[in-house]
Amino acid sequence: MTIANVSNPSTLTGAPVRSSDGEKLGKIDAIYLDDATDAPEWAAVKSGLFGSHVSLVPLAQADWDGDTLTVPFDKQALQAAPHHDPDVALSAAAEDELYRHYGLSAGLSANRSATAVDAQAGERRDLTDAPGVQGRDTSGPTTDTAMTRSEEQLRVGIQTHEAGRARLRKHVVTEHQQVTVPVSHEEITLEREPVTDANRGDAYDGPAISEEEHEVTLHAERPVVVTEAIAVERVKLGTQTVTEQQTVGGQVRKEQIELDNTGGAGNGTNRS
Repeated sequence: MTIANVSNPSTLTGAPVRSSDGEKLGKIDAIYLDDATDAPEWAAVKSGLFGSHVSLVPLAQADWDGDTLTVPFDKQALQAAPHHDPDVALSAAAEDELYRHYGLSAGLSANRSATAVDAQAGERRDLTDAPGVQGRDTSGPTTDTAMTRSEEQLRVGIQTHEAGRARLRKHVVTEHQQVTVPVSHEEITLEREPVTDANRGDAYDGPAISEEEHEVTLHAERPVVVTEAIAVERVKLGTQTVTEQQTVGGQVRKEQIELDNTGGAGNGTNRS
């Protein structure tokens, strides 16, 4: 299917572009419409690392299968194509130069030019009956009298993630303790008492002269150590929330609109 049969050219934005040999050339960034007929004329194709290179490719001999755009040119032809600023309309002179590069006949009159279609700016301006088609040419017949200036803003959210884990673990340690306790023991003493009327009977009881032995058992206390397990406290894990301030940043883009006073209307240059 040819591009001319596509009812909404903005649907091609982001589609892959391949050569007739199946070589991957890049992705469509925008479609340029002829200002006189609103017919698709050119495709801006992004290629290279991160889509840093943009080339214009004619759609006259391109085929569209509903998913991929196929053009009769190779990657070298696209990379060597004359550069064009995607934010301005494609002039007739620039078109002639591009047609010569691709070896095609332009067939254009001196006052014809092409305007880009931006599928990302459908809320701004509708060039056709289909939504999402917006002209970048502020002086073209299909745009209004105002420009829309947009800018990016940072949107910061909070995401909860696992920062670590804690667990209670109980193990046994042995330590040495000392306790002082009083202990007593018996010691032998020798007591002498005279013979009196009170003990005279015991003194003369038995032989007058003899050999005897008398034994006394001594006693002593000693400490005895035993252990007893008792509960002393309960320990458990808990959490508390601590709030701190962190600074985050990111790159944001914004559009600026300048007044180009080359026509002599008024003085100075304004920027917003």
